Amino acid sequence: MEFADRVGRVEPSATLAISNLSSELQAEGKDVVDLSVGEPDFPTPENIIQAAKDAMDAGHTGYTSSNGIPELKDALAEKLNDQGINASPSEIIATPGGKQGLYETINTLIDDGDEVVLLDPAWVSYEAMVKLAGGSLNRVDLSPYEFQLEAGLDDLAEAVSDETELLVVNSPSNPTGAVYSDAALEGVRDLAVKHDFAVISDEIYERITYGVEQTSLGSLEGMEGRTITLNGFSKAFSMTGWRLGYIHAPQDLIDEASKLHSHSVSCAVNFVQHAGVEALSERTDEAVAEMREAFRKRRDMLAELFAEHDVDVPVGDGAFYMMIPVDDDDQAWCEGAIQEAHVATVPGSAFGAPGYARISYAASEDRLREAVDRLVEHDYL
Repeated sequence: MEFADRVGRVEPSATLAISNLSSELQAEGKDVVDLSVGEPDFPTPENIIQAAKDAMDAGHTGYTSSNGIPELKDALAEKLNDQGINASPSEIIATPGGKQGLYETINTLIDDGDEVVLLDPAWVSYEAMVKLAGGSLNRVDLSPYEFQLEAGLDDLAEAVSDETELLVVNSPSNPTGAVYSDAALEGVRDLAVKHDFAVISDEIYERITYGVEQTSLGSLEGMEGRTITLNGFSKAFSMTGWRLGYIHAPQDLIDEASKLHSHSVSCAVNFVQHAGVEALSERTDEAVAEMREAFRKRRDMLAELFAEHDVDVPVGDGAFYMMIPVDDDDQAWCEGAIQEAHVATVPGSAFGAPGYARISYAASEDRLREAVDRLVEHDYL
């Protein structure tokens, strides 16, 4: 068989590759501390599970309207308006996971050769999806600024131009945990208006912040007509396997993206959408707050442990990741760490940040301590 050129442009997800290796070692009886996958280690809140069961019992097991059930889109529009984004239900598509929303958006906006700008370190799937769409990548390295966009605005200004079609902003960030300041986002706004490009605001970690408030880019004056807000239920509500996300965008983009949506996935799962309505209710707030506080404690504990071993790690104010400085050959470092210390991490080069390894602290405090101890014991820290 001959395969399409687009498939040859991308590599398998580095995150899942490490996770697969971890699974293989565990199948051999090895005790692996897996810090590679960004999946909350908390159960889905019981009221959400019950809402899904009730929806199935009520017969909500067939197709829905392609862009989502009215109850969910109404709830999402209300949520977005509370964030300062002027949203109506017709401007929303409910998708089977945030990845699908990203895929639909990029393929709706990007043609062969169109320039897309990424802020490095950047989540691995951004690059892959741009390449699948045939776009060209222009990357801005934020590592000299401890991953903070505000300090790197001059570099971003040099990177973008009238040829730029799209910028992807992820705050709170995967893989760094950085939450971009209002000044940084206003800088993005000024450049987007000046050069007339669109911006994807990936806000999947919006509810996982520590001591700071996340600002939605689409709420800023001048961004209403050029922002695509991407979000989902996986991280905030520990619903990774449920596969439910959404995009909000100007109506003309939604109309075009809906074509791709209808011909690819038809619709998000019916009863899962009903569970999403429940997730957005106040009844879930306490469970989210408990999970967020647990992540904060783990972050602080890890920062102290790394400091004890003279490892200078930038500490983010959101999500549940850290980028730890390692050898220049971060791929070899990560492979050695999992093979010798049985600690699974992800090479920073996969995110556009060579010399780092990403760890997820979506694991218990005991396992995180064990991971650090093993890395120290085997001279990886």
